[in-house]
Amino acid sequence: MKKWKHDLLLRIVKGLNVILITCPFALCWFLFYANRTAALFAINARIYITILYILLYCFFGRIYDAFLISYNRISEMIFSQVLGAAFADGLIYIVICLLCKGLQPLWPGLLAFGGQMILSLVWAWTAHYWYFHTYSPKITYIVYDMRSGVDILIHEYGLTKKFNVRKVLPVEEVIGDIDILEGAEEVFLAGIHSHDRNTIIKYCTARNINSLVIPRIGDVMMSGAKKMHILNLPVLLVQRFNPPPEYVVIKRLFDIVLSAAAIVITSPILLVTAVMVKRDGGPVFYTQERLTRDGKTFRVIKFRSMRVDAEKDGVARLSSGDNDDRITPVGRVIRKVRIDEIPQFFNILKGDMSIVGPRPERPEIAAQYEEEMPEFRLRLQCKAGLTGYAQVYGKYNTSPYDKLMMDLMYISSPGLVEDLRIMFATVKILFIGDSTEGVKEGQTTALK
Repeated sequence: MKKWKHDLLLRIVKGLNVILITCPFALCWFLFYANRTAALFAINARIYITILYILLYCFFGRIYDAFLISYNRISEMIFSQVLGAAFADGLIYIVICLLCKGLQPLWPGLLAFGGQMILSLVWAWTAHYWYFHTYSPKITYIVYDMRSGVDILIHEYGLTKKFNVRKVLPVEEVIGDIDILEGAEEVFLAGIHSHDRNTIIKYCTARNINSLVIPRIGDVMMSGAKKMHILNLPVLLVQRFNPPPEYVVIKRLFDIVLSAAAIVITSPILLVTAVMVKRDGGPVFYTQERLTRDGKTFRVIKFRSMRVDAEKDGVARLSSGDNDDRITPVGRVIRKVRIDEIPQFFNILKGDMSIVGPRPERPEIAAQYEEEMPEFRLRLQCKAGLTGYAQVYGKYNTSPYDKLMMDLMYISSPGLVEDLRIMFATVKILFIGDSTEGVKEGQTTALK
């Protein structure tokens, strides 16, 4: 009953956010734009546009995690909501222009967007204050095996108001005396082997303790298993990346259309950047051998952002970020805003890459990862992508193990909806500097 009340109140508070963000749009729509088209004088038609806006905002809000009161900082919620509202406003503006058969003034929409930003700030602060003054942090135990340091991450990500870490326990101690978990409300399971993990999960579930599982590679692969019934038994079918043919065809058509459109739309940026890079000395473009599906190699195209002699010692290495003296002044700018990646749309148009998929790794670096972790080659089940799950939820310097797990999450459950979600979520990380954080000074790869 307590959890039911908690969930209901959260839904009400989140619903209030949707209402608040919709109000400025509704005022703008009913008082200005709706009157500019005779086709929408009917009140029902005006309401339909408002409902469409609500659906769009909810869609983008979920993509950007705009409603995670208990997990996000206030600034993160505001940024996510503003981004979601901006997309919803922009798409509805296009719809309005189509209905009105011509471009419409932007100032009413910009005023509405300003109101949405203010209301988002008020809601985020109030909701955050309400939640953490109403609900105390959960008594949390962390059980670890191959992965430690979750307690440190909880502090680094500002989640101490959500999780009150009381104990950090090695799995051997817990399996030896599982009643040691008595009194916990949340239990993190960090990289636990399946047998021990299942024992702990059963114990926690029986005692109404939430289990937060940080999976291993096999767990992620199982997550996309197909449910079957054979021999009157429940069976899970785990297989290599094998999407339906219609998905493959639609995805390829989508890649062609989107990459061609992106090349046309960004052509002024391409031209200006080419001139700037050329003035900096050396060739405009930089090509490099990368891996795609089944280990096939291709030459990825980027704007050159490093000196021509960046790897004069012949050692393949990742960038160490802002402190990397190999990066040119122009390169520092274009890497920051990801302009150096735009030429890869030509790779997508050619068929070497897709819009969404695991980022293509260099053969030399992949070989180093595979020496320590042979499973890293499982990323090559599908075509490489311009953006992917690991790019949205990880960083440039994310460890190979975590990068593999995130990419396997995508590979295990392919779909057009998932591709769209990752594409829109990519917009958010363009504004987050941490996502391009380089490896540490002296490292050549992301191996820890």
